[in-house]
Amino acid sequence: MSDVERPDIGPLDIQRVMAALPHRYPMLLVDRVEELIPDRSIVAVKAVTINEGFFQGHFPGRPIMPGVLIVEALAQAAGVLAVESLGLAGSGKLVYFMAIDEAKFRSPVEPGVLLKLHVEFVQKRASVCKFAGKALIDGKVVAQANFTAMIADPPKA
Repeated sequence: MSDVERPDIGPLDIQRVMAALPHRYPMLLVDRVEELIPDRSIVAVKAVTINEGFFQGHFPGRPIMPGVLIVEALAQAAGVLAVESLGLAGSGKLVYFMAIDEAKFRSPVEPGVLLKLHVEFVQKRASVCKFAGKALIDGKVVAQANFTAMIADPPKA
């Protein structure tokens, strides 16, 4: 199917996000999807609130979202992009991190902001995908990373 025939998907509410990802509170870091272009890109949002458990210890008196969680939010947005593009939402398939490259953190992320997660496919194969992601606040890049993920069945119990 060509790009012309594939309509954009979105917005996706939290129920649709939860159908695409296995993550749940407190590890679900995508609140909604504003735009999803299958096989190409996604724009998702994480509302960063003071109620997040990690702010109690990172750092008391100057709460900052840990960089590793910003990268995790980008990866979860990529997971939604992958399973929606491949028609796997609700299939039980999982998207596993394989590599993180060139992660850069430009500005602290504090409570009270909307973190926009922009992720694009760089390469897509049957079970391994490469992505480029940027996290923005008010149009300013605060973090970015390239990462690789594998789509697989969940581990057996």
